Amino acid sequence: MLLARVTEVSREVTAASARSRKTALLADLFAEAGPEESPLVIAYLAGRLPQGRIGVGWSTLKEVAPPAVPPAAEPALTLEEVDRTMTELAAVGGAGSQAERTRRLGALFAAATLEEQQFLLRLLSGEVRQGALDAIALEGVAKAAGVPATELRRAVMLAGALPPVAQAVLAEGPGALVRFTLRVGSPVQPMLAHSAGTVAAAIAALGPCAVEEKLDGVRIQVHRLGEVVRVHTRSLDDITDRLPEVVAAARSVPADAFVLDGEVLALDPATGRPLPFQVTAARVGSRTDVATAHAALPLTPVFFDVLAVDGESLIDRPGRERHAVLSRLLPEDRRVRRILVTDPGDPAQVEAAERFSTETLDRGHEGVLVKGLDAPYVAGRRGRTWLKVKPVHTVDLVVLAAERGHGRRTGTLSNLHLGARDADGGFVMLGKTFKGLTDEMLRWQTERLRELAVSDDGFTVRVRPELVVEIAYDGLQRSTRYPAGITLRFARVVRHRPDKPAAEADTVERIAGTG
Repeated sequence: MLLARVTEVSREVTAASARSRKTALLADLFAEAGPEESPLVIAYLAGRLPQGRIGVGWSTLKEVAPPAVPPAAEPALTLEEVDRTMTELAAVGGAGSQAERTRRLGALFAAATLEEQQFLLRLLSGEVRQGALDAIALEGVAKAAGVPATELRRAVMLAGALPPVAQAVLAEGPGALVRFTLRVGSPVQPMLAHSAGTVAAAIAALGPCAVEEKLDGVRIQVHRLGEVVRVHTRSLDDITDRLPEVVAAARSVPADAFVLDGEVLALDPATGRPLPFQVTAARVGSRTDVATAHAALPLTPVFFDVLAVDGESLIDRPGRERHAVLSRLLPEDRRVRRILVTDPGDPAQVEAAERFSTETLDRGHEGVLVKGLDAPYVAGRRGRTWLKVKPVHTVDLVVLAAERGHGRRTGTLSNLHLGARDADGGFVMLGKTFKGLTDEMLRWQTERLRELAVSDDGFTVRVRPELVVEIAYDGLQRSTRYPAGITLRFARVVRHRPDKPAAEADTVERIAGTG
């Protein structure tokens, strides 16, 4: 299949507003691509490279981005050729590697039409953003293969990803789905939670429930089969070798085969309070001298769910039954703290749950998760039967620059560079965000920032620091990328504040104090 066909459908999907139209476009594309090419089509449309990181950054991309390399007149570049080039780029290393990557990438861009060049640029820079593409792609595969979307979705949850399931079902039909079951040793997509404003609101929505601590750690899924233990992240990466303490904890469990869902976090040895998230993340991310890192900063695994034990899948069992199994497997100090609300109409139970939430925050954790007692484990979905409640911080920051939008946002100034006031009266960048913007907010923002523009390199428009925006975020984390040494976690725009002068924006010192 030609890359031009994928770029064409990408453009049409982006422009389409109706979900049914998006699904139909993708279904036609998958039917045309066939089983062998469908995994690559899915990855590219979702903005992912099967090879992962290939060592190509902006310094290289600027050498080949339009108009640096003249485009081909007619489309002839195939998906196979693109994939082969990405594999070759990932393998380049040693002296002169950057020049070699630039050469190979330049040849690829020279074989692409202008539209294909623009798509490749967005793909390589992580700018292919097509909302809910994974969910719509699943529906498109289901339509192309003639299988119910619900059955395909369950298979994808248990397989951990859509591409292998798509390839199987497009080649073999509905019968291929029976192969995808929960198996110890094969990670599944984790269940996620929606948000609720308050603990009381979450309880009212769910009925009988458990209120659990929401730990600010790294999500882990632990599989044990005999003496073999594997540890996976939320994105299903295997990090077993980095977490010897988790492996040891899994081997102490009185069962030969199981799958546990939980978190791992760093605790202050003196107080037992959780250390900042970035401390845990840095330790989990460390790939060198694990023994030394482990000795200097041991991590603590804590679990809140069990998906399988001794050959039996538990994901369809109610939450109360899964927790009973978890309690038999693990001691109390290996399980998250929780409190039950068996009667949501009892004010005393609701008050106790709210008090538990306050105490959880006082212990340094992120918030609470409220879980329906009868809810199954819906792998890979953001289920309505798990609701997270945590405080949201807001700050007023100044826009320092904005990046040009892509896809539906082409022609707009979208991704905002956000700055806080510094002690010397200047502004220090704390991060970027394009989230939270409605179409109307985006239109107004683009017009206003064009009025404030002072430079434009074709990618980023730098502006006079005058526009204030209210930003919501979930917390802070350390960052070497930004000069203040911190950045905002999950930042999103609440509203523009044209009524507020930049001199009244929040300071770095105040924001750092919110921790």
